[in-house]
Amino acid sequence: MTGAEGEAQVQAIGSDEDVVRVRQLVRTIAVAAKLSLVDQTKVVTAASELARNTLVYGGGGQAAVSTVENGPRRGVRVVFSDSGPGIADLDLALTDGYTSGGGLGLGLSGARRLCDEFELDTAVGAGTTIAVVKWAR
Repeated sequence: MTGAEGEAQVQAIGSDEDVVRVRQLVRTIAVAAKLSLVDQTKVVTAASELARNTLVYGGGGQAAVSTVENGPRRGVRVVFSDSGPGIADLDLALTDGYTSGGGLGLGLSGARRLCDEFELDTAVGAGTTIAVVKWAR
């Protein structure tokens, strides 16, 4: 991930209400970063999915939301982290349509498609960290 980063606002993820708070925080920062309505919707949708994954599969964690700049470009960066079981089969988890639960299968692959940058670090037994960036057009 490139560019200078503003101070992150951190939201704990331990309940369904916290997932909603993450969505609201991401939308507020996306508006401040002057993302278009379409790009706001994309990053909020990705953040919602990743926050839910943090809660359901990671046992809870946190989201750190900040603005980023790269020259004249501005965007939103969201980093999700948990201390859960990690992702055992990353290739499978990143497959379109794959769901390990009863969800729609938007999951990681959908979140990756909705954002401009996507980084995932996971280790079995050591948790998962996912960072996404959506740039203003």
